Amino acid sequence: MPLHPDLDAFLELAAAAPKPLSEMTAADARIAYNRSTLALDTPGPRVPVEQLQFAGRDGGTVQARLYRGLYRGPATGAAPVLLFFHGGGYVLGDLDSHDSLCRTLAQETPCAVLAIDYRRAPEHRFPAAFHDAEDAYAWLLRHGTDHGLDTARVAVGGDSVGGTLATALCISAREAGLPLPRHQLLLYPCTAAQQDSASHRRLERGFLLERRTLQWMFGQYLRDDRDRLDWRFAPLQAHDLRGLPPVTLALAEYDPLVDEGHQYADRLRDAGVPVNLHVHAGMVHDFARLGNVVAEAGTLRLQLAHALGAALNKSCVAPSCP
Repeated sequence: MPLHPDLDAFLELAAAAPKPLSEMTAADARIAYNRSTLALDTPGPRVPVEQLQFAGRDGGTVQARLYRGLYRGPATGAAPVLLFFHGGGYVLGDLDSHDSLCRTLAQETPCAVLAIDYRRAPEHRFPAAFHDAEDAYAWLLRHGTDHGLDTARVAVGGDSVGGTLATALCISAREAGLPLPRHQLLLYPCTAAQQDSASHRRLERGFLLERRTLQWMFGQYLRDDRDRLDWRFAPLQAHDLRGLPPVTLALAEYDPLVDEGHQYADRLRDAGVPVNLHVHAGMVHDFARLGNVVAEAGTLRLQLAHALGAALNKSCVAPSCP
């Protein structure tokens, strides 16, 4: 399918930007990224929101935001929860940049969404973001009930590198013998050690996520090239994906990451992990946050909420369920 015409016009405007992100400092790029969110994405629905924080393993404080959907469950009132990690290449993004997406998932699922503001590069290099993801999951399992959350009905998810953190967290939890989440909600995750697939070559310029931008991001996060071979950065490097939670995987046709997304889906299926894969025709990377540009962003959010609700509210009989 051709690139969506609304995206075609949007990409022309994006190409005319006076300075690409890859030529900015991290601080300036963050400002530009969040400012663009206000123009490109629709406001999220009004749901109750609570600011939280917890101590990370390195003595720092991790900020989080809890969105409460209008969940109507058993008498206990404990709500199922999505532990969400934002995208932004480990350098950009925060709780505000993905606020609309989290609000929509909380309302439409309905469930609680616990969004994590993990440490970003270059101030904090690999594996700092992953450590924060692990610590967030441990905090949720330990303290979730104190906040009205059902820790037996947890999903993990995220977009782009947030999806990477979510699925790597599942591998880590399996290895540590922790209760596994019920579901993985992955939006166009980064999964490969090297960005050398056919889609990376074909779509390296002009389709929002450009090769130079991606390498600029990873160059600030990774300590050296050896980190690329670590499954915490590139889940395709994991030797064994058996026993992981079922996956909802959303990809975009005109995303450089689409090939590695397919590869990860194949690896998961080969390992016996159920995968519900949907490739969105005519779409680009990050389109879930382009609500003011394409209607498909809203459609995707509703699809994700439906899959998430089904996963969190069904009876759990799989060995991986807590």
